[in-house]
Amino acid sequence: MLKQELRKAYKAKRDALSLKDLQEYSLKISNRILQLPIWKFSFFHLFLPIAHNKEIDTEPLLTLLLGKDKNVVIPKVNGNNLDHFLLTDNTQLKLNKWGIPEPENGIAVNEKQIDVVFIPLLAFDEKGNRVGYGKGFYDRFLENCRPETIKIGLSYFKAEKEISGIEETDIPLNYCVTPEKTYYF
Repeated sequence: MLKQELRKAYKAKRDALSLKDLQEYSLKISNRILQLPIWKFSFFHLFLPIAHNKEIDTEPLLTLLLGKDKNVVIPKVNGNNLDHFLLTDNTQLKLNKWGIPEPENGIAVNEKQIDVVFIPLLAFDEKGNRVGYGKGFYDRFLENCRPETIKIGLSYFKAEKEISGIEETDIPLNYCVTPEKTYYF
């Protein structure tokens, strides 16, 4: 399927999920992440969900990361790019025009410092290709990370066989975690 078709289909699938399903699936995804070989690293980039889009609730994952004394980095939209800030007790969050909670201030973190990135997505395939909202924020961000930075997609749904229309600028995942399975690429 083409990316645009997948965006439409997966937004509809996500919209059909109940609040109870969202909470249950988000918790299962967080628990599955415990099994990944990522816990020796220090800097973890985590998206904060757009609630009205029914994105995966990353609060259980945030609690897990903080409980393991990891440095949590969160993004802030800056034009067509993302800036990155360390999440601390003093970080003040504010919803941007898309409903994304973002830091108003904080300690800037360079992309090269980030070890692991958790990536929001709508769909992904068995090769680790992903479909987001189509603005390219994460591809531009990941392009500036170190090649060995671990990229982990989070999805409510299983992998598609193949996504059509993958471009050279699309950066594939290393893993994708769903409530029922962890995919390794």
